[in-house]
Amino acid sequence: MGWLSRWLGSDRGGEHGQELGRVEDYFAKVGVIALRLEKPLSVGDKVRVKGHTTDFSQPVKSMQIEHESVDRARRGAAVGIKVKKRCRRGDRLFRLPN
Repeated sequence: MGWLSRWLGSDRGGEHGQELGRVEDYFAKVGVIALRLEKPLSVGDKVRVKGHTTDFSQPVKSMQIEHESVDRARRGAAVGIKVKKRCRRGDRLFRLPN
């Protein structure tokens, strides 16, 4: 990917995959991240959480909107996703190709 695509934020995904949003909060006791989605997401999609000190991949096993379990969420939805490792505010969430 060229410098212009990176600067303009190409939607093709790049090396990390397609960006879905940024972590707004992390709840350590239950291991859940909260974020507002920039793209749709479904349970079963493989995601990557990448930040300054964070970098791991996992499938989405559990997702909630306002404490209700859902199988898919639209762009703009505020969701909670169960994660296997610690995350930090500002970490980015990417969808990986299957």
